[in-house]
Amino acid sequence: MIIVFALFLLTLLVITAVAIVRAENLFVAVMLMSLFSLLMASNFFILDAADVALTEAAIGAGVTTVIFLGALALTAEREQSTNSARWPTVGVVSVTVLILLYATFDKPRLGDPLAPVHQHVAPWYLQNTPDLIDIPNVVTAVLASFRGYDTLGEVFVIFAACIGVLFLLDVRPSGDSTKRPANSQGVGHHLIPRVVGRLLVPFIILFGLYVQFHGEYGPGGGFQAGAIVATGLILHALLQGEQVALASIPRAAMTGMVIGGTLLFGLVGVAAIALGGNFLDYSVFHSNPVTGQQIGILAIEVGVGVSVCGALLSIFHAFAARELK
Repeated sequence: MIIVFALFLLTLLVITAVAIVRAENLFVAVMLMSLFSLLMASNFFILDAADVALTEAAIGAGVTTVIFLGALALTAEREQSTNSARWPTVGVVSVTVLILLYATFDKPRLGDPLAPVHQHVAPWYLQNTPDLIDIPNVVTAVLASFRGYDTLGEVFVIFAACIGVLFLLDVRPSGDSTKRPANSQGVGHHLIPRVVGRLLVPFIILFGLYVQFHGEYGPGGGFQAGAIVATGLILHALLQGEQVALASIPRAAMTGMVIGGTLLFGLVGVAAIALGGNFLDYSVFHSNPVTGQQIGILAIEVGVGVSVCGALLSIFHAFAARELK
């Protein structure tokens, strides 16, 4: 039954992708892309990749859609037609599809315990995580402890991406300009968005905090929590408008979140060295190495969540501050 439902979702994905390419109305294309992300999140849940599904739903269907709509407010409503030949594009896409289909013939069966990936380091993680870290979510143990260097690199990638986007988009409106920012008023004057939004925002943020501090025991962690909390705060900004949202969390605070979260992750590693251990070796944080691992994981996950939340909010407000043409 699950296989049938998965094939149904994959069919909808293909149909949605074709509709996105064919859509000339950019608003319709953005809405279809949001639907595509929700379908992808559903597929990830079916594949037991709940951590990835949460991220896809929050960022792909939530934050990214809002950013696209903000960009759409600064451009034309419909795609400009071009007279360039499409056959080269169709040829490249067709060849790529054929190569990908050919590559799937050598894939192991879904859930096959004898697949190569399950014969490499995965058994070691599953066997030793209860003894070395003692948390049920092995994914969190791998990302936050065993592969802490990789996760630190990902946080710095988010930090660098946020800086790059702000350099490109963070253009402040001049004081004497008659133009208004794209999100100056909000949509709170509409009854249904105001009532539904005010009901959802507290629960979205509460769920984000749950995902943040329950990542050791279930799907979630800093990346997912930061995206979910940012989604709730962005919904608040859409309802109340740009100025009210910035009065609650100023731009300087968002920048501080991005920098502070990244620094917290790095300082945890430095603290481990100061206590006589290796960089990002959390075992030295407590007389019981297992408890020390749990303390270190909790600290760096907070840093990741704060950094991701600050980066997404900064990017959103950079779009919202742009002037309408």
